[in-house]
Amino acid sequence: MTKDSRSKSRKGPKAVEPIKDGETVQVVIETPRGNRNKFKYDPESGFFKLSKILPEGMVFPYDFGFVPSTKGEDGDPLDVLVLTDEPTFPGCLLDCSLIGVLEAEQEEEGQTERNDRIVAAAKQSLMYENVRDLRDVNETVLRQIEAFFVNYQKVRDVKYKIIARKGREHAFEMVRKSSSKKAA
Repeated sequence: MTKDSRSKSRKGPKAVEPIKDGETVQVVIETPRGNRNKFKYDPESGFFKLSKILPEGMVFPYDFGFVPSTKGEDGDPLDVLVLTDEPTFPGCLLDCSLIGVLEAEQEEEGQTERNDRIVAAAKQSLMYENVRDLRDVNETVLRQIEAFFVNYQKVRDVKYKIIARKGREHAFEMVRKSSSKKAA
């Protein structure tokens, strides 16, 4: 690929369709598994910026990113935790299978709001190739993921509580509802 063709092909995450072939959801990774640094995509610059550093001993358990061309209730693209065999890198576009949603509430400065987390499995994964729903994920792994989100918010003085686990259809419905022209 020549330098010219690379620069011409830069469309950014908003140009990526969230659902392809009716089954696969595309996810842009912001923060790789095992990382203390939390990165966030900056649409103005087109780069990934360091947004915070987690406390010593705390790392992201899996790759964390967003579904492009979506807009959640908070105005940001939908967040996704992606089960992967190994960490990828910020900006990596992954084909994923949605497997469920961790519905959650968070309380900050006396205000309670929803902050659900979609969970997906990378299509290229060998370890998670047979995972089709949250029920297929080992219960211990699910509890560790939930504990990560609770503790991640706790260090920010935010109370975070998982209120329900929902399956893949609920996750697809969230993506469908949030992927429209309003996300552009």
